[in-house]
Amino acid sequence: MLSVNKLIPQGRGLAKVLLKRASAVELDWDVRCKSRFDATDSSGRPFGVFLPRGTVVRGGDVLVAEDGSLIAVRAAPQPVLVVRHCADHGAPFDLLRAAYHLGNRHVQLELQPDQLLLEPDHVLADLLKQMHLLVSEAQLPFEPEGGAYAAPGHAHAGHDHAHDPQGDDGHRHSHPDADHHGHGHDHGHHEPEQAHGESPGHRHR
Repeated sequence: MLSVNKLIPQGRGLAKVLLKRASAVELDWDVRCKSRFDATDSSGRPFGVFLPRGTVVRGGDVLVAEDGSLIAVRAAPQPVLVVRHCADHGAPFDLLRAAYHLGNRHVQLELQPDQLLLEPDHVLADLLKQMHLLVSEAQLPFEPEGGAYAAPGHAHAGHDHAHDPQGDDGHRHSHPDADHHGHGHDHGHHEPEQAHGESPGHRHR
């Protein structure tokens, strides 16, 4: 089996002609958040990925095989919940509140200007509906935020502009920590009280 132990974030520095010749692999988030996995590329070659622990593979990244060949990574569509604000009973600010509460629960979350994406969870879906948000199911590529402790080069979720300080549009700077196995627990409504009950002094240390 072909071995892969190098990743080029978003294919930076590679000529377009090389990228066009590269084979491709389509992977969902559950695979891409692992640093060790097996897959098969578009040319039918099986390969094993062995990256440094903690490495996350994003759509648009390029894997480099031991023989020097390139494998372009695509984020596979997968089941997600799409969360939008309700124009009749809410406001766009409701999405910011939702991101805050989901972040407190360590939910893997993709932030977009007009919607949030998260992996299916019926408890969280009910909670969001109680906040007067619109929740629907879809099949979409999922690129959650990397969090404050993301590996270098992947501090922002998968779009090209997120890796360019001059081109950052400012929409992807909320950082709920990434631990998608931790959601679905402790869905009580205690966060607002905690937030308002904090001692203001600790914020100035």
